Amino acid sequence: MALSRRFLFLVILLLPLAGSAHVNSPDVYYDGYAGPYHLLVTLRPPAVVPGVAQVQIRSVANDVSEIKILPLRMIGVGAKMAPLPDPAKRSANDPQLFTGSLWIMVRGSWKVQIQVTGQKGVAQLDVPLPAVSTSSQPMHTGLGILLSVLGLALAAGWIGIIVAATRDAALNAGERPAPAQARRGRIGLMIALIIVGVAFKLGNQWWGSEASANDRLNYRLPNMTPSLTAGSLLRLHLDNPNEAEPTRFRTEQPDRIRLDDLIPDHGHLMHLFIVRMPDMKAFWHLHPDQTQPGDFAVNLPIMPEGQYKLYADIVHHTGFPETQVATVNLPAVTGEALSGDDAGSFDLAPADRVAQLSGGYRMVWVRDDLSFKERPFKARQPYWFSFRFEDKDGKPAAGLEPYMGMAAHAVFLSTDGNTFAHVHPAGSVSMAAVNLAEGRNTKAGMENMDHNSPTAEVSFPYGFPKPGDYRIFVQIKRAGKVETGEFVAKVE
Repeated sequence: MALSRRFLFLVILLLPLAGSAHVNSPDVYYDGYAGPYHLLVTLRPPAVVPGVAQVQIRSVANDVSEIKILPLRMIGVGAKMAPLPDPAKRSANDPQLFTGSLWIMVRGSWKVQIQVTGQKGVAQLDVPLPAVSTSSQPMHTGLGILLSVLGLALAAGWIGIIVAATRDAALNAGERPAPAQARRGRIGLMIALIIVGVAFKLGNQWWGSEASANDRLNYRLPNMTPSLTAGSLLRLHLDNPNEAEPTRFRTEQPDRIRLDDLIPDHGHLMHLFIVRMPDMKAFWHLHPDQTQPGDFAVNLPIMPEGQYKLYADIVHHTGFPETQVATVNLPAVTGEALSGDDAGSFDLAPADRVAQLSGGYRMVWVRDDLSFKERPFKARQPYWFSFRFEDKDGKPAAGLEPYMGMAAHAVFLSTDGNTFAHVHPAGSVSMAAVNLAEGRNTKAGMENMDHNSPTAEVSFPYGFPKPGDYRIFVQIKRAGKVETGEFVAKVE
């Protein structure tokens, strides 16, 4: 049954599950403006590639009459050959919510072009969408059984036709075959069985070859190799398990994943996040220097002994973001003082609602519902996570400054360390990819972004990918110093 299913339905591939550069956090959340229209965009990569991406767009104001959506490659020929846009459907219950779906045909860097028509004219917004595949999805059992039965029926019918042609074709109606004709029928049956057996065997080999080639195209999470030298110098050797891909369907057309094509994001080639496990009370956001393609190094600050999870964010020239991961046991490090954009702390106190900062300042998680402890978040639902910064008198904090071009940065991390997302007030996409999607120089700064002016309250658009317990690390810059607050979140 399995052989006939494979042979007869090779066109049905073992298609892989979609993934994303953020570790186990595939959905894209983006807070941006299409001209004068303020939008919250949620993009869900397809479950299989080729497959359908789900698009959800919320207009913050009730001033949008029509939205059209269009999938485009970030670079290459596909970036210039645009199909006709599809209209997004307006919700009957919520006139500010639009939904749609788009076919994503090839793995790699995409963007969704959003065309908005409303009271203030026509405008456009482009949102990056990385689409990769991380595992193969088996055929459903019910479909497999059905195809097996149909395949066997087809094989039996074909064998019956061969036997009838060799034994009964010359007979008149009602006439029984002579011994010679019966012998020819048996020979025809044997030949038919051999042909069907050989066909099934060759088909099974072909299927296995195609499935193996498809499996090699699956995106594999890169696990970098850390090493500590000279007491405090952390060296990182990046992994690239996705470079050696088969010729057919390879993602290098034109965006093969390489390690010599990195572009800066917020002025740095790498953003390294270090979290002590399992207490998660020590957190750093560092920026190693590249020593050669694929190798980075950074001098660590003072760090207590323990086991640490490392997450290294990089962005390729196509706008495709990657997060390389590692786990390392470190001795107590007597390192250097933090400088530049590096920041963090080893004595954070996870808070439900109020995180204490230096100098009596504090960071308040703004939640409308007073009983927020009894109301866990729902998985895969978009939220605005808002935080207010107050001085020791409870007034809005003054002296806030942009931190690497943005009002703030945040990390959403599950307590088991398996889900990680680096998020900005603009969303979960890299700003280098946003620059590329909108046709700006990928090395440009953040001066054109809508979220680079710090205020006493900042919001991050994000949705937890799965149930569980999470920590939210929020970083702001005040009076030349980067402050970090840590919060606890529970997701149903």
